[in-house]
Amino acid sequence: MPPVDRFVPRFAAEPPQELLPYGRWADKLREEFLAACLSIEDEVGEPGDIVWFPDRTWGGRTYVPATCRTSTNLELYGVVSFAPAVEDGQEPDHFVATADWTEETVEANPEWTIDVCEEVVGGWRGESGAVAAMTLVWGTPVVDRVAVATAELADLVVDQCILIENRFTLLAPDDYRGDTLDVAVFDAVGRELARESLYDDDGEDDEDGDDDDRPAA
Repeated sequence: MPPVDRFVPRFAAEPPQELLPYGRWADKLREEFLAACLSIEDEVGEPGDIVWFPDRTWGGRTYVPATCRTSTNLELYGVVSFAPAVEDGQEPDHFVATADWTEETVEANPEWTIDVCEEVVGGWRGESGAVAAMTLVWGTPVVDRVAVATAELADLVVDQCILIENRFTLLAPDDYRGDTLDVAVFDAVGRELARESLYDDDGEDDEDGDDDDRPAA
């Protein structure tokens, strides 16, 4: 086959390996996530139930994203990551959690077709010193009958995830050589149902041609 034009990592992360967190494991992840939420200086209200998303493993760490509504109707979002057990009988360790908040909820944005959050978890150095932002993207479709979500960079599928309880997690290169990620969702026979960019489309580009108005969530 001929050389490819876009030399980027594709399907770099392991697909989800576990069910959505429950029981004692969910309690442990909740403890870590809420501890990160306590570091938020803004008044966001009391957190409610946490919604967990499928796990993805990359670079020796497993990432489990989360969202959580608060008593003030804001949304907390973040990621609990850890070093997975490598042998039977071992427990995951080296937990790290991040948390932030947004007032941009799906109820306040009826035009959304996919409700997504994102967080950069690392970098990948490519050609001529260009660096791709390895980005964790998680969310839920607003449309019905979705079976699979994909991440696309320059019309190239760089990751995909089968939905678990109508939730997906992607880990893909973003912001590379002037190209940025789109998230698309498909039904069980491969028909595209919706698509969203990780970036606001305000019709204006910066001097490099990139749109830098990336939403917080």
